Amino acid sequence: MVMNSFIGDIFEKVVGEAGKLSRYAKKATLSSREVQTAVRLVLPGELAKHAVSEGTKAVTKFTQASCECGVSVGAGAGARACARADDEARQSTRR
Repeated sequence: MVMNSFIGDIFEKVVGEAGKLSRYAKKATLSSREVQTAVRLVLPGELAKHAVSEGTKAVTKFTQASCECGVSVGAGAGARACARADDEARQSTRR
């Protein structure tokens, strides 16, 4: 129970800081950049370095994943490219 509260508190601090950074930049969407900067601001020294390293690794793995249709998802518009390829595959089977 204590660990759950601790993790929840850290999450709230990081999200709050990331939200502020997003507002300062006049952006409506949080990106990994805002989250990474928030982690560096909220967590101390070595803990922040490890958190950023693990977060970067997770985002890289996600963006390089392939969707069901086999289209490689690149950084940036990956989800849209995958959805577009899925739509095209569905349309070609209807014809």
